[in-house]
Amino acid sequence: SLVEVYITEEFRSSVRRVLDNALSGLCTANFEFPLYTKDNQRVEVLLNATTRRDVSGKVVGVIGVGQDITERKIAEEEKVRVARELQTFIDTANAPILGIDVLGRVNEWNNKAAEITGFSSEEVMGQSLVEVYITEEFRSSVRRVLDNALSGLCTANFEFPLYTKDNQRV
Repeated sequence: SLVEVYITEEFRSSVRRVLDNALSGLCTANFEFPLYTKDNQRVEVLLNATTRRDVSGKVVGVIGVGQDITERKIAEEEKVRVARELQTFIDTANAPILGIDVLGRVNEWNNKAAEITGFSSEEVMGQSLVEVYITEEFRSSVRRVLDNALSGLCTANFEFPLYTKDNQRV
């Protein structure tokens, strides 16, 4: 059968299920699986399978439409790899790195920031950076710099104090 000849062992049961579902009248959209070419090159396929019926409505087979998504899958995997690598750089940097979302809530707090302040990333995530972790005297200037950054305006070498968990100035 088509499944036994062209589908790898690990995907035979799931592909067979998709085809059996189509024979039962259940369509499947966006099912991904690999095929191997004659020269044993792996091709990632996105399959849509639907029931094929004759003019009287009797099921006579399956219509499968496949799309080669190999390049897309490679690009997705590369994007994930780069994101992991960048996250590792952030986490292991020898400087505190912190980030906020558009509402000013902490969404990045690397290991060095946790080490210096004593606040773990779990403690600070989702908290307002300015309101919770910046002293009153620096709140407006820090807020202005962060608002500018969120608007695409860079500020280089802006210094402001952070305080540790036990209220020591860093």
